[in-house]
Amino acid sequence: MKKQPLIFDAHLDLSMNALEWNRDLRLPIDEIRRSEKGMTDKPDRGRGTVSFGELRKGNIGIVVGTQIARFTKEANKMPGASWNSPEQAWAQTQGQLAWYQAMELDGSITSITNAEELDAHLKNWENDPENTPIGLIRSLEGADSIISFEHLQKAYDDGLRAIGPAHYGPGVYAQGTDATGGIGKKGKELLREMERLNIILDATHLCDDSFWEALDHFNGPVWASHNNCRELVDHNRQFSDEQIKTLIERGAVIGAALDAWMLTEGWVRGTSTPDGENVSLQNVVDHIDHICQLAGNSKHAAIGSDLDGAFGTEQTPKDLNTIADLQKIPLILEERGYSDEDVDNICSHNWIHFLRRAW
Repeated sequence: MKKQPLIFDAHLDLSMNALEWNRDLRLPIDEIRRSEKGMTDKPDRGRGTVSFGELRKGNIGIVVGTQIARFTKEANKMPGASWNSPEQAWAQTQGQLAWYQAMELDGSITSITNAEELDAHLKNWENDPENTPIGLIRSLEGADSIISFEHLQKAYDDGLRAIGPAHYGPGVYAQGTDATGGIGKKGKELLREMERLNIILDATHLCDDSFWEALDHFNGPVWASHNNCRELVDHNRQFSDEQIKTLIERGAVIGAALDAWMLTEGWVRGTSTPDGENVSLQNVVDHIDHICQLAGNSKHAAIGSDLDGAFGTEQTPKDLNTIADLQKIPLILEERGYSDEDVDNICSHNWIHFLRRAW
C-alpha cells in the first residue's frame, strides 16, 4: 500500500476552537461532536472536523496555528474573534498563546520557529510519527491586537512567525475582506517592523487596495495561507489572476481553503448544503490546479484548509468527514495527471521550501 504523503496545513484556528468553542482537541472527534449535541451557539456545533487524532490519521504532521482577535468599534456579525478594544484583543491572543504552550507541555504539539527546528521535526516525523508531536508554526490572523511595536517584539520573542495584517472588515493596520482602502501610515510602520523581525506577511484577507499597497511596501517573505481564486468563484475574498501572478513572482505559496462558499458560486450561508450544491474536494483541486496553470508549475499551490474556521461539515466538501480526508486530495491530483513530485510539492514541500528560504 502506498504511503500517505506528508501534509502541511498552513491555516488552522486551533486555539480559537479550544478557548471560544471550548473544544479539547486531544479527544476523539466523535467524542467532541457528541459533547456538543443540542448546542446552538455556534453554527458548526456537533459538526467539527479537526482534532489532534484526525491530524495524525491524515499524516498532517505540521500546521500553522493561528492566534486571532479582531478589534471592532461596532458589533461584527462574524462569529467569534471580535473584541471592543485592542487591549482585550491582545489579552485574548495571550490566552491563545497560553493554550498552545499548555499543549506543548502536554506533548501534543511542538513549536517550530526556525529552520533548524523545522528540519529536526521533519526528521522526527518521518522516523517516528506516532511518538512525535504535531509541528506547529504560529501566525496572527489580523493585527488589531498589536497595541505597540513593543507588543510585536514580545509576540515575536514568544514564537510568532507570520502575520496577516487584516481579517474581516476595517482593521487597525489594513483593510480586510468586504472592506476597501489602503494600509495607511500605521500599516506601513507595521510592515517595516515585520520586515526587521523577518516575520512572514500573510496576504490572505487583505482587500485589493491593501493588498497592492502592502506588497509595494514590504520586501520580506510573503505567503497566502488560505486563499482561493476569484476567476473560479467571484468574490473579493478570493485572489484575482493578477494578484496570484504577482504573488508567484514574489515566490509566494498559496494555500487552498476548504470553506464551501469559497468553492462554488451562489452559496447561501445557513441554507446551501454541500450535497445540494455538489461541492466536493474536486472543487478544491480546481483552485489548486488554476494556480498551477498560472504558475506553469506546481511550486506555488498548497493547502491551507481553514477547516476549523467557524464552520464544520455543514460547510465543507461533501466527501470530507474530518481533516484526515485531506489525504483524498493527492489521489485527485494523481487522477488529473500530476506527478509524484507535483503531489509532494502541493501537499507539503512548497511550504517547507518557502520556510527554509524565509528563515
